[in-house]
Amino acid sequence: MYEHLLSTRTDSVERLTLNRPQVRNAFNDTTVAELLAWARATAADASVRAVVISGRGPVFCAGADATWMASTVERTRNENQADARVAADMYRAINELPVPVIGRVHGAAIGGGAGLASVCDVVVADEHALFGFTEVKLGLIPAVISPFVLAKIGRSAARELFLTGRRFSAQHALDIGLVHTVVGEQELDAAVDAVLREVLSAGPEAVAAAKRLIADVPVLTPDAAAALTSDALAERRTSPEGQEGLRAFLQKRKPGWNLA
Repeated sequence: MYEHLLSTRTDSVERLTLNRPQVRNAFNDTTVAELLAWARATAADASVRAVVISGRGPVFCAGADATWMASTVERTRNENQADARVAADMYRAINELPVPVIGRVHGAAIGGGAGLASVCDVVVADEHALFGFTEVKLGLIPAVISPFVLAKIGRSAARELFLTGRRFSAQHALDIGLVHTVVGEQELDAAVDAVLREVLSAGPEAVAAAKRLIADVPVLTPDAAAALTSDALAERRTSPEGQEGLRAFLQKRKPGWNLA
């Protein structure tokens, strides 16, 4: 179905693998377009309860590939703007998926690859993985990924990492919130499976609603936040899923959605 992606389904878990190992899974315009199409299709598939994104070969994602970057030199400003907008739409579509997105990062996540990690809800990283927002080293900026990176690591960390372009360790990525778990490479799959078990034990509608809260609440005034959150909680309490969860708790049994 895709030229540069591998998409497989195990029960309700969608596993997406970047499949350009010969170029360290670097992005080009085809990869970006395919990721956008995949994200839109996945968002429309109610059977998906979780997504795992990984990279084939020794590296998660090395950012933009050299051939693609070379082509941008010959493009007009308008052509480059259109090209960048597709990339922005791709990151946004993954960021707004209504299910948990788990990033399995090994080797390196550089530039746009680090941006891809920033739109994952949970990131599990190999202890030897390297990260970097290295665009300034090329006279560029981490523009289209910046809304998602800033939301993930904050302005203080971004001031240093965006402006120096330095590469940093998985431990530092953990310290600033880009990564959530750091393990040995041989333990990556087990760590991802542990996250999946937690996700699949939670109500899928509640998870989607909680993910919307994370996006919506920070931009609201206190009054608007109070109105939205009280309405959201009342909706969950009176929903079939919420009532099933509460009954299961009181009856000391697993709720019907629990696949863990």
